Amino acid sequence: MVRFEQMYVMAPSALSSRRLRRPRSPWPARARSAAVLGGAVLALSLGFAKVAEGGAPSAYESVTIVTGDTLWAIAVDRYPGADVRAKVWQIEQVNHLQGETLRPGDTIQVPSR
Repeated sequence: MVRFEQMYVMAPSALSSRRLRRPRSPWPARARSAAVLGGAVLALSLGFAKVAEGGAPSAYESVTIVTGDTLWAIAVDRYPGADVRAKVWQIEQVNHLQGETLRPGDTIQVPSR
């Protein structure tokens, strides 16, 4: 005579093959996609901001300083209609100048017109 409890007991191998797997969550893939998209948007935004700012000038010209020249006078003469303060700042940055430390005979680089 077979006992009632024994009739419904399954073998361990039968349990492992019937075990159902829980479906994978789509969130890791979505988070990865969102991170890649966010990085691309950030990179494009920074690139467009750099272009809108003006970026680095593509070419420079050499100017030899003569007696009486100042950065302000050079900027006014070479860039009419432009913001003189911005041009003076650009010339200082390109030549690594601290204020107006120009001497006659020095050669400086200025952005092309």
